[in-house]
Amino acid sequence: MLCLSTGQEATESLRRRLGDAVELVEVSSPVRALARLNQGGYDGVYADAEHFAEALDAGRLVQNERILEGMPDGVVVLDADSQIVWGNGRLSEWVGEREVTGRNFYKVLGGPDILGPDFCPFHTALHQGKASASTLRCQDGRHFRVHAAPVIHGGRKGEEPTHDHLIVTIRDVTQEVQQQQKLAAIHQAGIELADLSTDEVANMDLEERIELLKENILHCTQDVLQFDVVEIRMLDGATGELQPLLSFGMKPEAECRLLKADASGNGVTGFVAATGQSYLCEDISEDPLYIEGAQDARSSLTVPLMLHDQVIGTFNVESPEPRAFSESDLQFLEIFTRDVAAALNTLELLAAEKATTAAASVEAIHSAVALPVDDILNDAVNVLEQYIGHEPAVAERLARILTNARDIKQVIQKVGQSMAPVEARPSSVCIEPRPHLVGKHVLVADEDGAVREAAHTLLERYRCIVETAHDGREAIYMARNFCGDGGYDAIIADIRLPDMSGYQFLLKLHEMQETAPLILMTGFGYDPGHSIVKARQAGLRAVLYKPFRLDQLLDTIEKAVAEGPRPLTPPAG
Repeated sequence: MLCLSTGQEATESLRRRLGDAVELVEVSSPVRALARLNQGGYDGVYADAEHFAEALDAGRLVQNERILEGMPDGVVVLDADSQIVWGNGRLSEWVGEREVTGRNFYKVLGGPDILGPDFCPFHTALHQGKASASTLRCQDGRHFRVHAAPVIHGGRKGEEPTHDHLIVTIRDVTQEVQQQQKLAAIHQAGIELADLSTDEVANMDLEERIELLKENILHCTQDVLQFDVVEIRMLDGATGELQPLLSFGMKPEAECRLLKADASGNGVTGFVAATGQSYLCEDISEDPLYIEGAQDARSSLTVPLMLHDQVIGTFNVESPEPRAFSESDLQFLEIFTRDVAAALNTLELLAAEKATTAAASVEAIHSAVALPVDDILNDAVNVLEQYIGHEPAVAERLARILTNARDIKQVIQKVGQSMAPVEARPSSVCIEPRPHLVGKHVLVADEDGAVREAAHTLLERYRCIVETAHDGREAIYMARNFCGDGGYDAIIADIRLPDMSGYQFLLKLHEMQETAPLILMTGFGYDPGHSIVKARQAGLRAVLYKPFRLDQLLDTIEKAVAEGPRPLTPPAG
């Protein structure tokens, strides 16, 4: 019989009354009573009046032992030396040992690392009389969170209450910690995706930068998320097509398959791109949306690539195992793809920066040389007009100067296109394509230097080849010199040139060629000598009224180019 008594005298008195047939085992607290009772072999518990409440506590502990044994968490009672006095059996299961009672708690766990926040949780709980907690990391990688609370019980008569035992709850938090570690690894991987240093990318072209980013994405996907089959597609906003960016482990026909952002007929990928919702396909044999991607795939997980709440692409992973992906995998992939989208945006910004810088550089070079080259052309044709037929060697040299000057302008334009390819340009740099203007030769005649400079700046963006003249005479010389090369595709002249009117200019052009693709510019209501009326009667192409918009200018030139040569019919006399 267990005996909770006030002292040796009371115990001896009880022993005399019960006789030698009963063996008394004295204990000083309900916790020690629980430890003894757990060992079995006792017929009852005795407590005098002073310890009756403690005896009830021991009885309640014994009564609730089965409940404690059914808990998913471990529960142990430790003494002041961290020896296990009692346990509910869960710790024994975790360490694979049948009996842990009587052993040091830390040794049972193999000497784990204490990660905090309290690095001496049991000492704190015993000596400060309050609960303490910490996380333990075992050598096999498992993590346990322990919570220690002191067992406070009354001492003998006249003594202060003591707490020389702890009730410790133990929870296996390995999966939780691994989740946190994985999130941290994903976050770090996301940072590294966009961490493209200047030294790394300074000498790379766009394709090399894309390849570097693809390598980083694949590395993180396989090493951090541990997904082996990966497919990334980017959404083309204009066509709705999902263009392959990265594919690893997919069947060749799946890589090349045309998919669109459409909820039907385009598989899971098309559905995700159209709806912006992630999709977990647990078993492809039971999912009508799935279209075969990886060889022998049985399950897939697809999430949208989102940037500023807009779908810019899709990220798909597949597995040969059914139900291979969990809700946690879905969460991890959604977090990772935010960083992927940001990294892709960073790459686009780098490309845009390069394109903008290149475009600005080319434009600056061109603006610096365009008008001076035109001056060379103007001077050369003036000299050529004066000396033609008299000095063949001079004429030949002047002709070469003209050719070389024109070549310089075209080379600058071609270099500009190669430095800032259209597909790499941001929306602010990209221009509406005007294929009918590409390579067309345009002559602009105007006394105002700002107009001539603007003609270069605006029309050459659409890959026109622009030359300018200061007055009508220069423009006639330029046109006559260029006739041998097929002539200008369009000539734009102010209605009031310094040396002649627009109509007079038209007549002089007619003396050289039967067709003249002339477009006149004028302010509203200003038509000295009725030049426009006369020019229209003679077959004038079009009139632009200042100030005109860029699209009006482009439309007018396109129309003139599309119509082709038109014979002039100036009035007799």
